[in-house]
Amino acid sequence: MIEVKNISKSFGTKNVLNDVSCVMESGRINLIIGTSGSGKTVLLKCMVGLMPVDKGEVLYEGADFFQLDENARKELRTQIGMLFQGSALFDSLTVEHNVMFPLDMFTKKTLSEKKKRVNEVLDRVNLKDTNLKYPAELSGGMKKRVALARAIVLNPKYLFCDEPNSGLDPQTSLVIDKLIDEITKEYNITTIMNTHDMNTVMESGDHIVYLHQGMKRWEGNKHDIIYSEDEYLNQFIFASDFLKDAKRMRIMNEATRNTK
Repeated sequence: MIEVKNISKSFGTKNVLNDVSCVMESGRINLIIGTSGSGKTVLLKCMVGLMPVDKGEVLYEGADFFQLDENARKELRTQIGMLFQGSALFDSLTVEHNVMFPLDMFTKKTLSEKKKRVNEVLDRVNLKDTNLKYPAELSGGMKKRVALARAIVLNPKYLFCDEPNSGLDPQTSLVIDKLIDEITKEYNITTIMNTHDMNTVMESGDHIVYLHQGMKRWEGNKHDIIYSEDEYLNQFIFASDFLKDAKRMRIMNEATRNTK
């Protein structure tokens, strides 16, 4: 579990986060959503320790990340997996060596032990026998799965995903969402995902935090969000006629079930 308590962050005179608090629970997909400039990327970076906060706390199992000494921070970072927006694979390295990179950095495993672990996670993301391929030989969806394999190779307790479906077609996006959901629940990981993909919100939103102009305006799940009365959230979620119709249909179906 990660608890964010009253954090604020400014850049010069621009206040990007204003007194934001939320709890990210284990074994769940915790989504951070909002328009561009709402502060969701800054919140993610503050939570993962890439950016210091001006005020407030980021608590990992009760311990404030920013109060830990350097050794404790290094130890905590070995428990964090990161799936970057652009996959961030090393073009000059094979799939095997890309996935092995965290093992080389943070463990003293033998080469055979590292290769065994690499094969386990590649198999888990349905990329068996791709070890010797290079990123240039992979599709966009395959690159994301390699990046996901690398993110979980150290058996992290916490998984951060920055726009994991960026640049992917809808069908491939569903594959990535399903994999992240399965891995989160299978290993009881605390997964935090920054997204603007509404399919992800409606399919994977176990817990959703909506930011607007640096403040938390709404918090709930994929079942609650369809009934939200917050005007800013509704403008963000139901911007298209398709989604507005989906909302009306879901409310009508719910009302029908309640009258039976």
